[in-house]
Amino acid sequence: MLFVLIALFAVAGIAPLIFRVLGRSTFYVLGAVPAAAFVWLLANFPRFTHAGQSAASGQPNAPPSELYTWIGPLDAHLDFRMDALSAVLCLLVLGVGALVLFYCARYFKNDDPHTGAFGAQLLAFAASMFGLVTADDMIMLFIFWELTTILSYLLIGYNRTRMSARRAALTALIVTTFGGLTMLAGLVMLGTAAGTYRISEILAKAPELSALGTFTDVAIALMLIGAISKSALVPFHFWLPGAMAAPTPVSAYLHAAAMVKAGIYLVARLAPGFNGTSFWQPMLLVLGLTTLLVGGWHALKQHDLKLLLAYGTVSQLGFLILILGMGSPNAALAGLAMMLAHGFFKATLFLVVGIIDHKSGTRDLRQLSGLYKSSPYLFIVAAIAAASMAGLPPLYGFVAKEAVYEALLEHANGNGAIGVLLLVGVLLGAVMTFAYSARFLWGGFASKKGMEPTAFPRVPVLFLAPLVVLTGATVVFAWIPQVLEGAIAPYLDLFVAAGEPIHLGLWHGLTPALGLSVLTMALGSAVFLGRKKVFAAQSRIPAVLDSEREYKRVVTGLDNLAIWLTGSTQRGSLSFYLVVILSVALVLPATAAIWLDTPDPGNFIVFDTPAQVVIGLIMILGALGALQANRRFLAVLMVSVSGYGMAGIFALQGAPDLAVTQLLVETIVLVAFVLALRALPVELWAKNPTGHRIGRAIIGIGFGASMVYIAATSMASRVAEPVSLAYPELAYTGGAGKNIVNVTLVDMRAWDTFGEITVLAAAATGVASLIFVLGRGDKRLRASSVPAGSVDHGSEAIGTSGQSRVGLAVARSFAISKRESWLVAGNTLAPERRSITFEVVTRLLFHSILLASLYLLLTGHNTPGGGFAGGLLAGLALTIRYLAGGRVELAEATPVSPGTLLGTGLGLAALSAAAPLAFGAQMFTSAVIEFNWPLFGEQKFVTSTIFDIGVYLVVVGLVIDVLRSLGSEIDDRSEGRSPTDAHDVASDAETGVGR
Repeated sequence: MLFVLIALFAVAGIAPLIFRVLGRSTFYVLGAVPAAAFVWLLANFPRFTHAGQSAASGQPNAPPSELYTWIGPLDAHLDFRMDALSAVLCLLVLGVGALVLFYCARYFKNDDPHTGAFGAQLLAFAASMFGLVTADDMIMLFIFWELTTILSYLLIGYNRTRMSARRAALTALIVTTFGGLTMLAGLVMLGTAAGTYRISEILAKAPELSALGTFTDVAIALMLIGAISKSALVPFHFWLPGAMAAPTPVSAYLHAAAMVKAGIYLVARLAPGFNGTSFWQPMLLVLGLTTLLVGGWHALKQHDLKLLLAYGTVSQLGFLILILGMGSPNAALAGLAMMLAHGFFKATLFLVVGIIDHKSGTRDLRQLSGLYKSSPYLFIVAAIAAASMAGLPPLYGFVAKEAVYEALLEHANGNGAIGVLLLVGVLLGAVMTFAYSARFLWGGFASKKGMEPTAFPRVPVLFLAPLVVLTGATVVFAWIPQVLEGAIAPYLDLFVAAGEPIHLGLWHGLTPALGLSVLTMALGSAVFLGRKKVFAAQSRIPAVLDSEREYKRVVTGLDNLAIWLTGSTQRGSLSFYLVVILSVALVLPATAAIWLDTPDPGNFIVFDTPAQVVIGLIMILGALGALQANRRFLAVLMVSVSGYGMAGIFALQGAPDLAVTQLLVETIVLVAFVLALRALPVELWAKNPTGHRIGRAIIGIGFGASMVYIAATSMASRVAEPVSLAYPELAYTGGAGKNIVNVTLVDMRAWDTFGEITVLAAAATGVASLIFVLGRGDKRLRASSVPAGSVDHGSEAIGTSGQSRVGLAVARSFAISKRESWLVAGNTLAPERRSITFEVVTRLLFHSILLASLYLLLTGHNTPGGGFAGGLLAGLALTIRYLAGGRVELAEATPVSPGTLLGTGLGLAALSAAAPLAFGAQMFTSAVIEFNWPLFGEQKFVTSTIFDIGVYLVVVGLVIDVLRSLGSEIDDRSEGRSPTDAHDVASDAETGVGR
């Protein structure tokens, strides 16, 4: 199971790269991955769905499971279990997922620039759903649950230039995230009460947990809120029709076969143990029936075929929740059978709508006519799927609906008026389902009076093939329903047996359920034939329940509150913000120190060596210089004095790693500040400061003093030995390294480092998003397409002001001479910006600094250095290259985009973390590989170096993003180009000139 999960995510990660080579045909490659997993599922299906008998005990064997320790001290595990329920869900997740990906290969255009990201996200969604339905740990289930939320947001918002798509994606994100967080509270409560988060163990303890009463009732109710929001039940139903702004393959997979089934799965998973809790049936039966009727009512009046199916999906999700919420084995059989039937026919119908829209340019049933003649094969497929949705024999939808009626009749016999009410409500819902199924088929394919036949080109075989496979499943399983019933049977054994068991079949004789089916067909036909009168009646009835309107009111109210709060607190004054932040950071610790009994620090050591005194005085002078500076550049330089002084203190204290890192960080930060200052006024103050200098001084000095006091009292409060005393031995014996700092970062505290590089990647993305408004600016510049001497005209460079005419003439001559170019793109820089000395020095130092950075990376495990320091040094090499040759030179020096570097670095770090799981070890466990190389002798390689390489790439990507954002982009704009000039942006994309 873990291997399948890793394979799905891994191929999703490299999907954009494959798209660059194969174009839209890459979808066939992506589809082959879940298809192969589907074959693996079928090959092992008996093992997953039938535990069998143990030869020793005669007891059923437990379903196959895999357990990998994730974080041992926290008792966190990667726990997967494939039982009958998971296996049945995986039929939809993998099977329909593969077919939808194959369908995408003909749905999208070959020149669509966003298909790479789309394909990766869709396959990652399939992986997340597979992880969700196989997870046997509630925390893992929640992680996969939220992954589906994020990925669905990205997929729904695929058409990012359309406001409707962005709004629909955000609505889906907010609603499902609200439900997910509510569910998290419930599962934490349930896990705490059970003493475990393992789902199989919690279900085994269900009777004990139910005996706790209200606590368990509330926990289950909170989890059900997550389920009903994910499955779009009333009052959360409005997000699903809005999500139809997504491409049709997304609707066919996420909103018919996969994502919305996550809520159904959660209800089915909890039903055997907790269907008797206080809020279970009131929530699920009432909301399920309401959703069934509301969705069907809205589906009857839609003119957009896709919206008709969307509201039909809402209706049938309510249907499924209602049936599974009844909590009996017969209802569970009927519910799972209907869930499979719904996945087959609804995915097919969405894909049919995609072909209609793709070929005719419209989904409006009022504009479509005669398609059954121009595309007979598509019509046959659609007719079979629609008939299955309507519950007509001999199709699997009929088989499932017969089972539902049988379960409802059984429930009505034992529950009096409530059972009869449910039966009548479901009958009305089924009638509406029949009517809108007929309306779909008529609206999409029938010839309409007074209308010319819609032009409809021939549908390619490969485009139609996935629909044929799904339709084939609808037909075949109607004749052999015992196959799926046998797969579901082990799940039914988890329920308490009640009454005679029902079975799936096409013919059970003249039964009450058959009579209800005939009545459904008759009433449904009448509703369809009288559709004009029904639509007129619907138009006269006002909306009683409009959750979308209430949602918009809440969101608007929050927006207004945010605007008022922001306007009241965000005054545009940096000094005000600093006063608030530092005052809070001063007052709260100081109050705690005075109020509480804190130990007095003692044994003060003023300094260890006279050099510390000298460096300390220099740092103080730098701080005072920053206060007195009247220019921004000078102030930044003075602040950097303190930073470089701190590096010296680290070095004197025997911390070379910290000293090197501090030195490099300070340099990079200084460069970033200087680059950003070009967009600000030269003078530090546009006018005289606002005053309050004494108050500012008190706050500043008080904050510094309080931080020193807190640090001193914290050290004086220690009562146990520092954990750092064990680090030297742990670093050498556990991490196989002599550099304690680096081994701590990449091995002993690797989780902290992984979090930090994730923050770095997010920060780099944020900087790029703020600067590159219209795009991330990843188009690579080429020196060959940029005229000589054309870049950075008008930019003020240090040392170029006041040049003589003779010197400027010599510079121009040097600028246009490619013979004398020391850099790849040196001659593209404006003459007044070039320096022969700087270019020669850069040419000599660049490669040496890069080699030094690699040396720091590879030797950091045993000597000062590591991925962070090495990445910073490589970033400095690129900084020198940029300062010497300008933005085109930077582009030539970095053929790989920073986004790719950031993603590759994070991916490599994540891979090095997860790889030990395959060998039965915990995440981030490192191994030592010893080998003998000719000339080099005995060598030792520690696998945590791979993680360090990921850190190196992330840091380099961050530095390049800063240089391009605060350097290249500002250079570009300083030459008079507008970042919002769409014509220039398009020209740049074609010629390679600009960003």
